[in-house]
Amino acid sequence: MLTAMFLAALVLITVHSQETEETITYTQCTDGYEWDPVRQRCKDIDECEIVPDACKGGMKCVNHYGGYLCLPRTAQIIVNEREEAAAESTSGRNSVIRRTPADPQRAPPNPTHQIQCAAGYEQSDHNVCQDIDECATGSHNCRADQVCVNLRGSFSCQCPAGYQKRGEQCVDIDECTLPPYCHHRCVNTPGSYYCQCNAGFQLASNNHTCVDINECDANNPCAQQCYNILGSFICQCNPGFELSSDRINCEDTDECRTSSYLCQYQCVNEPGKFSCVCPEGYQVVGGRTCQDINECETSNECREDEMCWNYHGGFRCYPRNPCQEPYVLTSENRCVCPVSNAVCRELPYSVVYKYMSIRSDRTVPSDIFQIQATTIYPNTINTFRIKSGNENGEFYLRQTSAVSAMLVLVKSLSGPREHIVDLEMLTVNSLNYRTSSVLRLTIIVGPYAF
Repeated sequence: MLTAMFLAALVLITVHSQETEETITYTQCTDGYEWDPVRQRCKDIDECEIVPDACKGGMKCVNHYGGYLCLPRTAQIIVNEREEAAAESTSGRNSVIRRTPADPQRAPPNPTHQIQCAAGYEQSDHNVCQDIDECATGSHNCRADQVCVNLRGSFSCQCPAGYQKRGEQCVDIDECTLPPYCHHRCVNTPGSYYCQCNAGFQLASNNHTCVDINECDANNPCAQQCYNILGSFICQCNPGFELSSDRINCEDTDECRTSSYLCQYQCVNEPGKFSCVCPEGYQVVGGRTCQDINECETSNECREDEMCWNYHGGFRCYPRNPCQEPYVLTSENRCVCPVSNAVCRELPYSVVYKYMSIRSDRTVPSDIFQIQATTIYPNTINTFRIKSGNENGEFYLRQTSAVSAMLVLVKSLSGPREHIVDLEMLTVNSLNYRTSSVLRLTIIVGPYAF
């Protein structure tokens, strides 16, 4: 924008003295120029230096002959010095001093001669006209809310930065109503403004733009894992933990409380995890299941005349020779009463010892053991019965064929306990031959259902 220049009227001042008559013409320069009393001509005023904040909106100020230009900062300026000199020499009118001395030769100026200066100037000690700084002397009439700016031969009353003139008063400029200076929020203040950012953002170095705050790098607020997002952050917990109500701290997840099926026997909660334990006689398999430990294979504590029998949750030691008088051992676990012994006529011919283990609280009814004749005689009939050990009715013997029967558990048994059940097979023929044999079954019920 080129500042307009207006032509001013000429002022002619005549000075008379007794010794000689001189006519001195002072020229008032056009706007944008000022009188140079030393060089006796008008010279350009550099508005870019004396006018505060001459250009707005980031434009740069470029002084011009008689005015100034507001140009983009990227503009390139070429100055013609000849034109500048010509402009200065022609900026005033009648800039000629006509003198008529008594002597044909020009007489030197009288050092005691008083000159008359134009308004806004005063005579200096060197007998030249110099500018009066009205702002420094206090001779201006600017209001208290205005700023005095000295000019050549005059002064200007301007509003401070951040204010604008409205009538005779300077009122605050609400920068927040102008095109957006601030990225997020603008706060107007007297004569200025400042920018604020939303939560999770901070002002950039230009004090206008808002940039995201990486809370995870700046000051990690999360107890365990932190993930930055635009304007905020989120916290997460390691496996085995869960976010507390404040969404920052992590609390241990009690897996044992959330489910009763994690472990077969017992669940033990630990920070960030859980573990399963098994009772004595069992070991953890697969992290959750309990499996019986075969103590007869790992740590056999039975004597040499005993045999080790493993059951669910423990073991027992039984005699290798279980036979009692008058029975004698004929093979492993088989005792026979000799025919030659008269006592044996009233006793079963043979007794076979068997051992088995079942889990506690087994589902009923359940087939648990089969008895079968080892020797089959022609023209004989075999019948089966529970001879002893079923006083509470826990078992039932179901005949499955002419030579076999199945022991059925009809009442649930809880361990640990031991049941000795005698299963008898009676054999008769048409000649009234009668004999019997007994299978003595020791049933060990484990302490648990696994």
